[in-house]
Amino acid sequence: MSFRSLNINTPLLNALDEMGLETPTAIQEKSFSVIMSGRDVCGIAQTGTGKTFAYLVPILRQMKFTKEKNPSVLILVPTRELVAQVVEASNKLNAYTSFKTIGVFGGVNMNPQMEAVKEGANIIVATPGRLYDIVLSGALKLKSVKKLVIDEVDEMLNLGFKVQLNNILDLLPPKRQNLLFSATLSPEVEEIMDTHFEFPERVEAAPAGTPVENILQLYYGVPNFYTKVNLLEYLLSNDESMNKVLVFASTKKMADELFEALLPKFENQMGVMHANKDQKYRFNTVNQFKEGTYRFIIATDLVARGIDIEGVSHVINFDTPDVPASYIHRIGRTGRADKKGVAITFTSPAETANKEAIEASMGQSIEKVEFPAEVTIETRLTEDEMPKIPVKNLPSAKLPKWEPGGPAFHEKKAKNKKVNRKISHADKMRVKYGKPKTRGAKKK
Repeated sequence: MSFRSLNINTPLLNALDEMGLETPTAIQEKSFSVIMSGRDVCGIAQTGTGKTFAYLVPILRQMKFTKEKNPSVLILVPTRELVAQVVEASNKLNAYTSFKTIGVFGGVNMNPQMEAVKEGANIIVATPGRLYDIVLSGALKLKSVKKLVIDEVDEMLNLGFKVQLNNILDLLPPKRQNLLFSATLSPEVEEIMDTHFEFPERVEAAPAGTPVENILQLYYGVPNFYTKVNLLEYLLSNDESMNKVLVFASTKKMADELFEALLPKFENQMGVMHANKDQKYRFNTVNQFKEGTYRFIIATDLVARGIDIEGVSHVINFDTPDVPASYIHRIGRTGRADKKGVAITFTSPAETANKEAIEASMGQSIEKVEFPAEVTIETRLTEDEMPKIPVKNLPSAKLPKWEPGGPAFHEKKAKNKKVNRKISHADKMRVKYGKPKTRGAKKK
């Protein structure tokens, strides 16, 4: 099936042709007719399967020109990077129409975004927290929303947006079409659908947790952090096919430490991205990676849901994720749009259980690669890898029972028992001279 065989109008077809897209992916093909029917939809598909166009194409196909300034389409996503990605995709599809798309997200000044939405837009793409703030300010009204899209809803809930999401859903008109897309279907996601959706039809491109077929998955057994650094440096220096690499680290601290360790050798070839980096820095890093200025970037799981970068040759998991779903999202950054990709995972002995849980979730094994003899195995450990000395729980010492004591002073000696009394001048003179002292008779 091609896009031309679907009921798509000429402006959309021209835009798709301009992007070189002829054939819809599985989730795009399955979602199109269901979304066009007006039913609520729950789409389950892995990262990298084309979920963004799966909802944008049918939505734009149904949109009609209106003078209404308030948006008719609201798209909620979990991260700033994903806002930018969806806005960019919408603008490309709207190249031959007059529909306007605006993105709003946190981490930047809200005033310019408020002014932009006041001017009007057909489509608003937003993170829940910032959208809710703008709605409360009175700059944006949601009374005209006819279609709601919640993209990557599972990650949205993981980031703590449940309250804001429910608040926004309560503000929307009851008569609307709801489209929910997620890589996994957790109980919390089902709760949202049960509360706010009407008999949603489930569209599934692949079972949750299924790896993308065109990704070669490999792993190395690596004893510790510094040996992992040596192995990563070796692979980047000796494998020319690693021309666009995403390196994932589990924490911001680990990402920064790895960046510092590789800086002497790859100073102008790499960047680092995580939540502590400001918005401008993050966008700049992504752009340099897309343009090829950076050969690789080190990132936390924020990027696994946040950006769509074409042509990622390799994904390297510097650590083995403790949640199988995180592994699937990470490796989904490569092998996109039917291209081949490679995912390499470094697994320490302490992470073996994580790897086994991932394999059990996928229903397949990850191929082990022989550790290169040229790579130095380090004996030094990071503070987190140091063995922990157990501390015995000693019985607490029993303190004597407290009893109220007596007064905190002793009886004064007799000589110190002074009594204040007023002494007359006559008495003072009597003490001094032994007899009363008179001034003499007054002169007449």
